[in-house]
Amino acid sequence: MMTQTALNAIKISRFWLLAAAALLSAIYFAVIVNAGDTAHLGISGLFYLAVASLLWDRRKKIKPQTSLLGIILGAVMIAMVLALSLYVIQLDLGKGDIVNAEVSSLASLRLLPLISGLALAFLTLGIKGLRSFWRELTILFFLGAPSIVASFVIDLSPITARFSAFLLWYSGFDVVLKGLVIALPGGGVEVYYGCSGIESMAYLLGLSAVCLVMFPLFGIKRFFMPMIAIAVGFFINAVRVSLMAILSASGDKAAFDYWHQGDGSLIFGLAAVLIFGSIYMLVLQRNPEQAAEQLSSSASATVESNDARY
Repeated sequence: MMTQTALNAIKISRFWLLAAAALLSAIYFAVIVNAGDTAHLGISGLFYLAVASLLWDRRKKIKPQTSLLGIILGAVMIAMVLALSLYVIQLDLGKGDIVNAEVSSLASLRLLPLISGLALAFLTLGIKGLRSFWRELTILFFLGAPSIVASFVIDLSPITARFSAFLLWYSGFDVVLKGLVIALPGGGVEVYYGCSGIESMAYLLGLSAVCLVMFPLFGIKRFFMPMIAIAVGFFINAVRVSLMAILSASGDKAAFDYWHQGDGSLIFGLAAVLIFGSIYMLVLQRNPEQAAEQLSSSASATVESNDARY
């Protein structure tokens, strides 16, 4: 068995931890670009910035002190990241729809951030890293896990088709719903799984987790915000599907392609994020004094806990 002296000899410095973090992040974003998953690229950048902000705030309190087991587990996790990255790249998805790809490829891509985070946590503090970095790991978990779980739940395409048809009918359009097909005079669209809103709902659910970690709510509000996030994601996507039906019926293929797979599709994602962010800020500011007091006490308890732990 290795002695403590031997363990100290292989102690990982902050420089190498930072280098490993940069390398793992570069690999992840390179894989996303190769897969053509533009929407996930943007949301990943937001989540990574949140993690970086949390780490920066307590950078002076984190003192790397790993163990032999932590080094082994960290090395295994890094090997998994490399293996999964090669697996996704060899699929040659190009500009294909990653949402409609096989579950294995979707899971491989979405799990890379969490596995990378676990690797760095083990290399920094060993097993204690799971407890010390629970906020950062929670954010990385919600970056990919909701999409994976959503691929196993019931297909929301029928519900999305009905609600989008209702929006068109309520707006005065002569719409007919035939199964998953929303038909208007002149054309229509069929709502597939990729257009059901699952991905948008998963993104906003993850965003609600980021907000709750970085800007905590208290009481029953913390349980309602994830549900509000899911509802906003579903509604915005239903509006998008309704617009697709209108553009298809008008025969304007260029406009349809722009709003379906072009840059226009990203505008709906941005709108959903802005709407949920505005709602969250309004709820957060309802009782600013109480929230600030509770947040301050929570932060003080965390600092004391970290001081005792390190």
